[in-house]
Amino acid sequence: MTSSPEKGSVQYINPDSMITNPAFTQVVAVTGPVKTVYVGAQTAVDASGAIVGKGDIAAQTEQTLKNVQTCLEAAGARLEHLVQWNIYIVQGQPIQPAFEVGQRWWGGRPNPPANSVMFVAGLTHPDFLVGIDAIAVVPQ
Repeated sequence: MTSSPEKGSVQYINPDSMITNPAFTQVVAVTGPVKTVYVGAQTAVDASGAIVGKGDIAAQTEQTLKNVQTCLEAAGARLEHLVQWNIYIVQGQPIQPAFEVGQRWWGGRPNPPANSVMFVAGLTHPDFLVGIDAIAVVPQ
């Protein structure tokens, strides 16, 4: 939990009666003065506009997460400020390689964000295999 009397707070909650998983938090509660950052859906496109890792969900997840991190940093937020993200995986793709990349990317940080993982029929370009949008909260 992040808090102080003059700052907002973010509380990551895993109720005792529910499963605890290092990949996500069950509930995130935010109070007080904070800056909220909304990151629109990111995909495996690099700064030149090229699609990274065509046909490779692990490579695409890596680039997508880099893009999320770049967006957070541009708004004055860090990975630790993530409270929620939605992960969209194209139907038929294996989830394990993407999960492994995500676990490496998150590292040993405490308090992973709450998440929703959805299999979708497709994304905005037929070569995209994964997309992620996110919300971060920065205590002020």
